[in-house]
Amino acid sequence: MIKIINAIGERDLSIFSREDSKRNEEIEKIVSDIIDNVKNNKDDALKEYTEKFDNVKLDELQVSEEEIDEAFSQVDDYFKQTLIQAKENIEFFHKHQLHNNFMLTKDDGIVLGQRYTAIQKAGVYVPGGTAAYPSTVLMDIIPAKIAGVEEIVMVTPPSKDGKVAPAILTAAKIAGADKIYKVGGAQAVAALAYGTESIPKVDKIVGPGNIFVATAKKLVFGRVSIDMIAGPSEILVIAEPDCNPCCVAADLLSQAEHDKMASAVLITTDKDFAEKVSDEIERQLKKLPREEIARTSIDTNGKIFIVESIDRAVELSNEIAPEHLEISVKKPFEYLPKVRNAGSIFLGENCPEALGDYFAGPNHTLPTSGTAKFSSPLSVDDFVKKSSFIYYSEEALNKAGGRIQDFAEHEGLRAHGRSIGIRFSDEKDKY
Repeated sequence: MIKIINAIGERDLSIFSREDSKRNEEIEKIVSDIIDNVKNNKDDALKEYTEKFDNVKLDELQVSEEEIDEAFSQVDDYFKQTLIQAKENIEFFHKHQLHNNFMLTKDDGIVLGQRYTAIQKAGVYVPGGTAAYPSTVLMDIIPAKIAGVEEIVMVTPPSKDGKVAPAILTAAKIAGADKIYKVGGAQAVAALAYGTESIPKVDKIVGPGNIFVATAKKLVFGRVSIDMIAGPSEILVIAEPDCNPCCVAADLLSQAEHDKMASAVLITTDKDFAEKVSDEIERQLKKLPREEIARTSIDTNGKIFIVESIDRAVELSNEIAPEHLEISVKKPFEYLPKVRNAGSIFLGENCPEALGDYFAGPNHTLPTSGTAKFSSPLSVDDFVKKSSFIYYSEEALNKAGGRIQDFAEHEGLRAHGRSIGIRFSDEKDKY
């Protein structure tokens, strides 16, 4: 049963920042060995791990066009149209994230500017295991396409029949994946980071995964870029007492069913309302196909905090920095300016977190474990890099040269200064 807490301590505020350093060290050792094996043995290692972890023996790792077309034909038209509409919504939102290049010309022969270029190859990890996530396919591929990434390589674990779920392949076809491979886990991350005979090395790896995938992304960072190191899913709901407890309970359970380590938290101002939500959670849990997962999540990590005001609830939320924040109040826009730390914010009673997971348009790959204090959702920005450029005429360089040489002298880097002065000396005239 979910815990109801009146007096909130500092430890309660770290609910989304759980760490087990000993376990993490053990997992890092396992993952490090997997990465080394993939680096050295490439496709052979991938096939070995696929047989070991997924119980599938594969001759070919890449999903063929025939497999994609077959999967596409198996998915009903209604769901295809749902995926297409979701794609349109995601495109509509993410196109507004594009940046413009700029060039600044000064009167004295100086040109300064900045230009954005897309990374060339992106790797997208799509989880498998206890559920299939076509929504992740859309959310991770579409921003890359909008950014202008030349090649998008998707990896995802196969099911026991050696195939990828039809919904996953259909979403990948609609979103525009260039290559798809039947590989999951830490070994898939290693393949994207270092390349194998089948899988090309990429410049950046994005997408959520279990603790082994997250650890692999952490260990290959620097060799390639990554989006973030995501932890278990989180939801924090701020609710007024006149909200419907049935809806609030359903929203909390929508994240609890992700996995046993997920966290669902409610902050409200009324104890009676808190108890009604608690009762509703127990009632609705019994109806869920994933009851065991959701119940473990609620019993282990679920909490209801009772505070004196909604303003205080927002303050606590900023300290917790949740992945998903629902502000389920009558006038949610009054509180929006006060929110400083949250991955994605859902405003009002008609905006359940699932709306953002699937359909609304903003990205659902979000910072977790309190990292919303300093990081952001996946976006077009994750797939572009910016370069500055400088042009000085001879006259402009001559005018600034003395100050640059003086600056170099103060730093003790005389060759820096000489690279300026030599352009205006007799020394260069011999050429």
